[in-house]
Amino acid sequence: MKKFLKNLIFRNFGLKLFSFLLALVLWLALIPEEKIFSEKTVTVPLEIYNTPPQMELVEKPSPTVDVRVRAPNRLINEINSANVRAILNLENAEVGRQEFALRHSMIILPQDAEVKDISPSQVDVVLERVAEIMLEVEPVITGSPSEGYKFVRVIPDPSMVAVRGAESRLKDSYKVKTAQVDISGFTQPELVEVGLIPPHPDLKLTYPDAKVKLRIFIEPIEKENSEEETTKKEQDK
Repeated sequence: MKKFLKNLIFRNFGLKLFSFLLALVLWLALIPEEKIFSEKTVTVPLEIYNTPPQMELVEKPSPTVDVRVRAPNRLINEINSANVRAILNLENAEVGRQEFALRHSMIILPQDAEVKDISPSQVDVVLERVAEIMLEVEPVITGSPSEGYKFVRVIPDPSMVAVRGAESRLKDSYKVKTAQVDISGFTQPELVEVGLIPPHPDLKLTYPDAKVKLRIFIEPIEKENSEEETTKKEQDK
């Protein structure tokens, strides 16, 4: 029996091997390309939509996810981060920390491709209510007036502006700085309109295009000396 099996397998082994390989090549050649599948992993941005009104994300999930995709060979090389999207819908989210499972239905793929796996399989987000406070405007002045003149003071108008953001990010001690105003060469009072800079990257001006007017007071230094001389003369009398 063993001898029979041995002869069955190894008799004309080269010819049998050639026949097998020829059959395999023909089989592969005749199979339609769409019937042969491959897999690849694509790293894509996690897109976040529909954050509830009056809420803000204070802790965001990982900015990207790895998606394992299965697709026909004719399509697999065309699949990349440009045509694969991962979408997280926060429409029903609530205030506080929450976990969201990343489901296959959240992945948008080219036709004929399918999701095999997503990593991570879930993400955490933290949302807070949005609030608004009034903060003091802090003018930012640089440079010096022309020789013989001095900077006296600057008055912003308005002196306070509205800022909004997540409740934990708002602090009464914050100030809203103005864009820099260079007073080099000034010889008289000026009225300058400037933009504003929120005190924290996560805070926004309630009115994004809001500006303030700065009344910049410049006086001759000689005027001060004259007043001092007058006061001294009065004291001498």
